[in-house]
Amino acid sequence: MKIIDAHLHLFPADSPKIEAMAAAVGHHNSTDHLRQVYGALNIVHGVVMGNHSMAPAYHNYPTDLFHYCIGLDSSLLPADGTAAPEDLVRLAEENLKRDACCGVKLYPGYNHIWLTDPLYEPIYALAARYDKPVAVHMGLSAGPRAHLKYCHPLVLDEVAADHPDTRFVMCHFGNPFLDAAAAVVEKNPNVAADLSGLLEGRVDLTAYLREQAGYVTLLKTWLTAIGRWDDLLFGTDWPIVNLGEYIAFIQALVPEKYWEQVFFQNANRIYGLGLH
Repeated sequence: MKIIDAHLHLFPADSPKIEAMAAAVGHHNSTDHLRQVYGALNIVHGVVMGNHSMAPAYHNYPTDLFHYCIGLDSSLLPADGTAAPEDLVRLAEENLKRDACCGVKLYPGYNHIWLTDPLYEPIYALAARYDKPVAVHMGLSAGPRAHLKYCHPLVLDEVAADHPDTRFVMCHFGNPFLDAAAAVVEKNPNVAADLSGLLEGRVDLTAYLREQAGYVTLLKTWLTAIGRWDDLLFGTDWPIVNLGEYIAFIQALVPEKYWEQVFFQNANRIYGLGLH
């Protein structure tokens, strides 16, 4: 089975902090290492969620291995949303014009900016014009300084309903707001969801499925209840998880008859990757 990792992050190879994070889950922070592991696991491609810069030259990844979403993160936007860079829209379009750029990534909880803020309106319009999705961090954050009210799935519902020509990807299935996430995906035909970041660190999967049976049952219940298997994407949020373990975890959540869709076909279609 071919696999697309529809949600990962890449960082400079000389970062001791990121190398320690990757090492903690059995990996190394390098593209060469990812290429080797991808080959072993039959991960044929990945979608990098951009950080730190909107300059197109900053986002040059091996095109045989990665596409990317240009990211509007907290290093680019002020926490109060009052002074966005003057060239924000121009740089977003420069990226979206590139074949390697397959979408936009928003981080509203980290930016403390509502998805309904006028700041984002030109971004939604650009995404619709180029027919590339807007991926949005939803649910829990990587640190305590983010504000969860901005990244609750119901906020995405309002934006998706008001922008029917723009496609959205709800990252992390809005975890742990699973009932709201399921409702938003079920209601809105222009909203898909990735299943990245539902775990962090190494896991003994057999023990985890037993000890966290309640949480796993909730996930499976809502994924099954909405039945939108053609709009769910496998992703990892690498480097926070071991890739092999995370594949096995998602396989435990998704019925085997939908694996081809969730692990490959949906990301290929939704992000327009053109893989065969």
